Amino acid sequence: MTVTKTCYYDLLEVERTADDKTIKSSYRRLAMQCHPDRNPDCAESEAKFRAISEAYVCLKDPQKRAAYDRFGHAAFEQGDGGQRSGQADFGDIGDI
Repeated sequence: MTVTKTCYYDLLEVERTADDKTIKSSYRRLAMQCHPDRNPDCAESEAKFRAISEAYVCLKDPQKRAAYDRFGHAAFEQGDGGQRSGQADFGDIGDI
């Protein structure tokens, strides 16, 4: 069974070309609408709040956003970390 995650840009109701200010503004607006404190005992609102928070954490960070733009949700899944076969992470020689 395959679980399909909603596009982070769609969750935040912004275009892929949106700047940081637009992303932050949209996140704040949506977070206010579905925050658990404003919607007690509403599992749907809590789930949406978690989803938009996850999207914002990714899209506000330039490195995470670049990885997401390139690989989608696969960039953050456990396992290969978004790397394609044949590629290695040579970020720090001290890690060898």
